[in-house]
Amino acid sequence: MNRWTALLVLSVGSAGSLAAQDTTTARPQDTTMARARVSATLSLADAIAQARANSPLYRQALNDAGPARWGVRNAYGSFLPQVNASAGVGYTGSGSSSFGGTTFSQSSPSYNSDYSLNLNWRLDGRVLTGPGQAKSEQRAAEENISSAGVQLKADVTTQYLQTLQNVAQVEVARQQVLRNIDFLRLAQARYQVGQATLIDVRQAEVTKANSDVQLLRAEQAANEAKLELLRRMGVTPPVPVQELALSDSFPVVAPSYDLPQLLTLAAEQNPSLRSLRAQEASASTAVTATRSEYLPSLTVQAGWSGFTQQFTNETLILGQQLAGAQASYQGCVDNNTIRANAGLSTNPDCLGSAGLADPNTLNDASVAGFRSRNDVFPFSYAGQPFRASLTLSLPIFTGFGRSLRLSQARARQQDADEAVRGRALQVQADVNSRYLALETAYKSIAMQQVARDAAREQLRLAQDRYRLGSGTSLELSDAQNAVQRAEGDYVNAVYGYHIAIAALEAAVGRPLR
Repeated sequence: MNRWTALLVLSVGSAGSLAAQDTTTARPQDTTMARARVSATLSLADAIAQARANSPLYRQALNDAGPARWGVRNAYGSFLPQVNASAGVGYTGSGSSSFGGTTFSQSSPSYNSDYSLNLNWRLDGRVLTGPGQAKSEQRAAEENISSAGVQLKADVTTQYLQTLQNVAQVEVARQQVLRNIDFLRLAQARYQVGQATLIDVRQAEVTKANSDVQLLRAEQAANEAKLELLRRMGVTPPVPVQELALSDSFPVVAPSYDLPQLLTLAAEQNPSLRSLRAQEASASTAVTATRSEYLPSLTVQAGWSGFTQQFTNETLILGQQLAGAQASYQGCVDNNTIRANAGLSTNPDCLGSAGLADPNTLNDASVAGFRSRNDVFPFSYAGQPFRASLTLSLPIFTGFGRSLRLSQARARQQDADEAVRGRALQVQADVNSRYLALETAYKSIAMQQVARDAAREQLRLAQDRYRLGSGTSLELSDAQNAVQRAEGDYVNAVYGYHIAIAALEAAVGRPLR
């Protein structure tokens, strides 16, 4: 009698424990333990915000915005003249050089410097069509960035949901472990009072071990899903991944979307389609720009320049100047003799007019004048005459180069047109298929809920039969496995519904809830 009493008490306790574990939703862990383990939480909004700030792929798309803006500025800047300024210094040794059959000699080394300021302005078809083409390319870049942002949000949202799904599967596996612990205790108790065999105990032990392994695998899958979520966000784990918790939850509501309206929204707002349309506009502008090569071009040029040259061997140059002055002096003397013989007036100051103090020495004024003229390096420039030109050019024959470029531009435009049409068809197909997938996912939740409730009822009956001795341990083990599968399938159905909504939002290109 004592054996039956003990067995009944233990059976009731085990049944109560098993029944308490068969909840309609996965039970959260003990809050005290959770607070001790979890030191970081992550909401979906935070995940998306961090992904926009850190995702390498998205940041690569953002990098295209700067060049696109400067492209527009550069197109407008083409209407302004180009201004180039240059300055330089140099050294030339003594010697001779030949150019064009003429020999030039330089007896003294010299330093030289020069400057130039050139203005060049050109107006042609490319310049006139440049701003429109640059703006089209900027819009294409902006749409590419928008498309990358929508895709990033869809990827992060989907991975966030998949991580929640894996975390929920961990709880399903943990409930199965608890059920198998109670199953093992009940089998051991029945064995102790002679109502079960050792085979039943071993069966319970095997079932318990298998559920432990499944729990470990579920936890591993959940941790890997968290790591994948952080990778898509572009961040490293802020805490050990086991301590990271996702804080958001998502209600299941009946979808009430209108398919024609979704198709219209997708045709207008799908970012990849908008990006292709912007690229199509850019290709069309490129055709116009290529056609403009048949038009004349106007070019205006103007320039200012100057140079210096300073000889380094003053003694040599002064000697050459002295020789020249002496020749001038001797010419003056000879001329005076001729004029005196003819009874004409003469030049009384041949030395001064030749720049000599005496027949063998330059006077101070000549030396000072030479040094003043020679002391010009590097900034005492001798200005050159201003120059300007205006040219009107009309290309007549370019070896079919313009025709080739125009044909290539038209081909790119046609490719862009077909890409837009193809993408529009793909978007329609995506919206249709994901709309149907969402309806299927929502209906499957109710079906999986029925299956889960039936599995739980089957488990309750198997537990009662096992407690009364009319059922076997294998029957109870099968019922517990059926409950685990049904609960896991229900979790998959719920999160499959949420993932289907995220996929539909990505296809449409805007949030739907």
